Amino acid sequence: MSRALVLFALLAASVNAAAQCPDFTSPANPPAFTTPTKKSFRHLGSKVLVGLYSPWHMVHDEIVADGQSASVTAKFDYSAVLHKDLEDEYVQAYLYGSGMSNWEYLGRYLTNSDGKISVSVGNRAVGEYRLRFVVEGDLSQVDGYLSVVNPQRPAVLFDVDGTLTINDFEAYADYVGVKTAQAYYYAPETVRAYRDKGYQLVFLTARPYWVTKEAREWFDYENLPQWHYRSNADSDSAQVHKTKYIKYLREQVGLNIVRAYGNATTDIAAYADGGIAKADTWIIGPHAGEEGTQALGSDYSYHFSTVLANTASARCN
Repeated sequence: MSRALVLFALLAASVNAAAQCPDFTSPANPPAFTTPTKKSFRHLGSKVLVGLYSPWHMVHDEIVADGQSASVTAKFDYSAVLHKDLEDEYVQAYLYGSGMSNWEYLGRYLTNSDGKISVSVGNRAVGEYRLRFVVEGDLSQVDGYLSVVNPQRPAVLFDVDGTLTINDFEAYADYVGVKTAQAYYYAPETVRAYRDKGYQLVFLTARPYWVTKEAREWFDYENLPQWHYRSNADSDSAQVHKTKYIKYLREQVGLNIVRAYGNATTDIAAYADGGIAKADTWIIGPHAGEEGTQALGSDYSYHFSTVLANTASARCN
């Protein structure tokens, strides 16, 4: 085993001895859900909208530190192409997760002019939670996730396009075929191995918010956890978006991001600007190994059988 891997193993063991493992089981296996009673839309235009187009709702996943209050934003629109917002209509919100036996009703919320609601979830215990939002007028649903984490919880961060998938949809802003995109060989196995070793997973992408629905379908397609998935909600450049979010994760949430995977020069720059060491930055594709980063090769198979095989578990409980 290399000196770097020995140091990595020792670090993982020392900082995580008393940490709580991410709960990937509870949110993925919720109890039966009772759909609320369907009610009329407040506006005729909403009824027309729903009659013409299919729902394309999404939720921004959130991750907060233990003791920090959380608020989750959901957006409701229709049509995969036009994205027509559902304005001034009621949505009901529910939550289920770690340590819970049933869905908890969070309340009834009115969408704003952007088709959004913001739901205060309060101060939750360390764990993983699934939120479900139901539009009253047509009973369409969308789920998202909340993670509440211990200080210094070990995490592994992945870009998606061109990093887990062979096609770099993000680079061309063309997302046709996202939900069945071909993954790099052994990329899904690598993600699942980190999950099984007790690491928090972060999927950080510069994709726009409206790709979230198909992104989660791709995670299902590859038998991967659907969270924590963070898209570009503010239309920042890829580098700015990723830098800001990595700083939030490290400085405010307190995540210990032990490895980060990417493929683009913007990934290299964002990871460095966010405080992730080049020794812990793994790049696949034509930029692999640039600027002192670690080269993955043409796929994940060798990395999986060497580096990952010798990576210590997170030592959580």
